[in-house]
Amino acid sequence: MTMARPALDPELRELLAEMPLMSELSAEVLAQLRQYPSTPVDALLADRQVDRREVTIPAKDGTPIPLSIFSPAGTDSTTGAPCVYWMHGGGMVMGDRFSQIDIPLEWLDEFGAVVVSVDYRLAPEAGGTTLVEDCYQGLLWIADHAAELGIDPGRIVVAGASAGGGLTAGVTLLARDLGTPAIAAQVLICPMLDHRNTTTSSSQYSNGPGVWTREMNEFGWRSVLGGLPDEEVPAFVSPALADDLAGLPTTYIDTGSAEVFRDEDTDYATRIWAAGGQAELHVWAGGFHGFDALYPQARIAATARRTRTDWLARILPSGSGA
Repeated sequence: MTMARPALDPELRELLAEMPLMSELSAEVLAQLRQYPSTPVDALLADRQVDRREVTIPAKDGTPIPLSIFSPAGTDSTTGAPCVYWMHGGGMVMGDRFSQIDIPLEWLDEFGAVVVSVDYRLAPEAGGTTLVEDCYQGLLWIADHAAELGIDPGRIVVAGASAGGGLTAGVTLLARDLGTPAIAAQVLICPMLDHRNTTTSSSQYSNGPGVWTREMNEFGWRSVLGGLPDEEVPAFVSPALADDLAGLPTTYIDTGSAEVFRDEDTDYATRIWAAGGQAELHVWAGGFHGFDALYPQARIAATARRTRTDWLARILPSGSGA
């Protein structure tokens, strides 16, 4: 029996009715999904004055990690621009550095931010701590090359959606625990934070087709963790496990009321407050998982994206590039 669920936003419900939905993921389905083309990033850049650069950095084990760098045209070592370090979504099993890239590109437009997006390795080919450590290596590289990138090292924002939101939270925990680099803020968009799948919202979005269901979430986490016992899962891989959320940078979390991650996301914000930290939480009534990325033209999506941008405008410390 399916549990009662919050109603979808009426406009989103109409849009979602035209989208093919899945109930679960498998290795065979994943192979098919990975054949879809990447986000056509050139079309997103066509009307922007943007310089694009591709670099490759070494992972901890020496594996090459691609980074894409998008800078407002004319950015140089004296600019002192803010930087947005982007971690894409895709359940930790799909997607690439161009997935959902339209979100941080809006912040390039708004703030003159340099956007860096990382192509971390995916599960199940890579697992355990590999994904989050790939992302952390990218953050270290950004901090080490701040002058070259024309960014202010005091205005580095880490951000990501879905799996990328979970990886962003994990990278932020690593940076706090290891003492470097400095992060000005973290933006967690419908983040994938808890491998345990035990919340009410996880149960509500089970046993039925959807954008991202409990069963699909179990597949993603199983691909990353294999059969690792709960007590051996590091908190920076499944950030909801972190005992202490003190000392984190100011945090933005948003989620939908009608999605599987709702409760783990609201709990994460609550625990940041309990630890004396600062977090802004938005639960968009009737929003399903990833609604603002899938249907940015919907009124609720436009409001969610604008609210996020308004928050960044408030919290980004001033700098020479502001």
